[in-house]
Amino acid sequence: MTLQIRTLTLALSFFFASSVAAQTAEVAAPAEEEVTVEQVTEDVAAAEPTTAERDPTAPDPARTRPELKGVFEDFGGEAGLITLMDDFMAIMLEDPRMRPFFINADQPRIKRQLAEQFCAILGGGCTYSGRDMKTSHAAFAIDRADFNALVEDLQIAMNRRGVPFRSQNKLLQVLAPMHREVITR
Repeated sequence: MTLQIRTLTLALSFFFASSVAAQTAEVAAPAEEEVTVEQVTEDVAAAEPTTAERDPTAPDPARTRPELKGVFEDFGGEAGLITLMDDFMAIMLEDPRMRPFFINADQPRIKRQLAEQFCAILGGGCTYSGRDMKTSHAAFAIDRADFNALVEDLQIAMNRRGVPFRSQNKLLQVLAPMHREVITR
């Protein structure tokens, strides 16, 4: 398993913590060009394997929940999720707790697969191409502090993008149970 793949899955799992204190400062994000998950997929397709390894006994990390389609819209649809992942990665690279996990990682791939996963979960019609959480995190020594630090960074990114707090919580509620497959120490 490469460091890049492990880093991607670390990113996917950290934000599944049960709760994080609300961030108090909201910063307006600049308007950006609309981009789809498919466009990002095309840009990085040559740099990665065509199939992801998955444990058939592991829970699906991107099970679609059609009832969350309104939450998908609160995130700005596919374009909003892609922009969110750009912000999220920048925040993690600035965070001394997370930077070591991501500085040498395949950042475009991580961002793409996070956008795919969120889009799929929120009923946006995307297909998640990554691994299951169990397989992805088996080689990591991830503790609760690592996990929570990433969740904090995700919440900062969501606040900066203006995602309503209620919608943030609905997504985190879906992701939270995955912590059982991610925290390994």
